[in-house]
Amino acid sequence: MHTPAYAALSAGAPLQPLAIARRAPRPHDVVIDILYCGVCHSDLHQVRNDWGGARYPMVPGHEIIGRVAAVGSAVAGLKVGDPVGVGCMVDSCQACDQCGHGEEQFCRQGPTMTYNGRDRLSGETTQGGYSRRIVVHEAFAIGLSPALDLARAAPLLCAGITTWSPLRQHRAGPGTRLGVVGLGGLGHMAVKLGVALGCEVTLVTGSAAKADDALALGAHRVLLSRDAVAMKAAAASMDLIIDTVPVAHDLDPYVRLLDVAGQLVVVGALESMPVNAASLMRGRRQVSGSLIGGIAQTRELLAFCAEREVYPACESIPIQQIDEAFARMERADVKYRFVIDMASLADA
Repeated sequence: MHTPAYAALSAGAPLQPLAIARRAPRPHDVVIDILYCGVCHSDLHQVRNDWGGARYPMVPGHEIIGRVAAVGSAVAGLKVGDPVGVGCMVDSCQACDQCGHGEEQFCRQGPTMTYNGRDRLSGETTQGGYSRRIVVHEAFAIGLSPALDLARAAPLLCAGITTWSPLRQHRAGPGTRLGVVGLGGLGHMAVKLGVALGCEVTLVTGSAAKADDALALGAHRVLLSRDAVAMKAAAASMDLIIDTVPVAHDLDPYVRLLDVAGQLVVVGALESMPVNAASLMRGRRQVSGSLIGGIAQTRELLAFCAEREVYPACESIPIQQIDEAFARMERADVKYRFVIDMASLADA
């Protein structure tokens, strides 16, 4: 079957309308009518082939909210009309040890990514959520609570789970002194989720202009990383730091903010970054990374956000404004995530 979409036809090309083929549903597949799709900074990187390996035409989008339109013959847990969410993955081997304990993002055979991936059976390139419909394995379509605000939920499928996973991995909660480095799409979710979990949250930023926004989001204090005196006074004051900065930077100033046995988790940047080993050794501190989260954790996050009414700050756009949204993302001119209302695709 064919479905309308917006696609990049080459590296850096403007996105344009394109009819794409979707496979007929297999026994364990669900067909989803897409209602909303979040715009992630990685969409821009992929479209421009910044990371290499891009295949065109490319339909981005891995923060998907929709409703089930059809189900395969063996689907058990979902039915037509159910609201569902789909994140960065649409399949995995579902047989290895990592898949077995709910860490499909670390599948030993590699997860099938929602777009610019390879279908495990046909080998065809996967296409994402900037489209009217998508077909995914039922295990990767997460049923949503009726209480969830579908129009605001899409970024939870990437920005939300990317910050939720390390918070849960390190058992953040009441009494946890949490630092969040950076206040963008990921950082603002880390602040909101940390506050909702009962943490004592400090935003660490180089921009004094972000202080009021951070406090409005619930942060208890703001620490300016450019203020050497304040940074020295804050040494050893945090148990866990989520570093959301999306470009390479020196980790050492943030490591020194950790108390004994504290953890700094990088979720934003993919490049190599320096850290002073002495800063780690003097306090048994640790630096680690975290990559999105598994389906079980994503389901937990969505239920938590529905119950606590924790949502990303979103700006709704029609699909026709996607290139403008990309340009604004590069200028950090959004607070804090764009969400495409896919009803606008009818006008493409």
